[in-house]
Amino acid sequence: MFDGRWRHAVDRTTKPVGKALVRTGITADVLTVFGLVMSVVTAIAVGSGHLVYGIILLFPTGLPDLFDGPVAKAAGTASIRGAFFDSVADRVSDAFLFGGVSWYLAAHHDGQLVLLPFAILALTALISYQRAKAELLGLSASGGLMERAERFILLGVCFIAGAVSPGAFVPALWVFLGLITATAIGRFVRVWKEAEGPVRVPSGRAPRGASPERALARRRDARVDSRWRTWRETRAQRDDSGVHFVQRRRADQSLGRWRARRQSVIASRSGRIWRARRAERPRERTGRRPGAGGS
Repeated sequence: MFDGRWRHAVDRTTKPVGKALVRTGITADVLTVFGLVMSVVTAIAVGSGHLVYGIILLFPTGLPDLFDGPVAKAAGTASIRGAFFDSVADRVSDAFLFGGVSWYLAAHHDGQLVLLPFAILALTALISYQRAKAELLGLSASGGLMERAERFILLGVCFIAGAVSPGAFVPALWVFLGLITATAIGRFVRVWKEAEGPVRVPSGRAPRGASPERALARRRDARVDSRWRTWRETRAQRDDSGVHFVQRRRADQSLGRWRARRQSVIASRSGRIWRARRAERPRERTGRRPGAGGS
């Protein structure tokens, strides 16, 4: 939600900070590694029962994820490898944080409640996977109630509730689970409608004689192809041009010979000699010798 509505405002705020960090020699990868290390420290603090320290440590855990992008842009080092490293580090950081929550629940609550953080972690991974897969297919699955920034904020609220009253920590986690479940379902429904939605006719009714299957096929053809489909078609065309080049060349040669015979053009030397001799034979046969009349 924050990423979709206030992304430009956040970028304007973090851009000067990113330039300042670049001048100090800090890189985006250093910030990503720092956030990953701080997630381990936060998990240990929460697992040992120090929820107040966990609240404080959440700030240095989440801030690197906010500034690594502006630092990469300011330094001119933004790349696919850096984006991949940042995404993987985010998933590992989430695993450490909710592992610390599981450790805390196993030590201070019933044993079955330890499955609650794992359910939250599974849905968190599902939300990230939905966005990645939708973007790979050329669709959009961003937005929702509980993106990464909102998850950090709500996790901090859960720590505050647990620090105020230990009995309020588990209900806060249940609220956390319900919100990310709604986010996962909302993203699935949005992508499902975008990919397989009904065909929209401007006049309000379907044209006469047009079946829904054909209309849907035209809509799919008009839709922008995904990067994966484009790569497959490009590779297929490249393979076709390489494998069938010799066959097409032979076909062109055969067609050229057929056209030559069609136009009575004989390209071989023996053919030209045979044709010249044949052209001379009728004149030799029709010529009469002198005095060769009847007796």
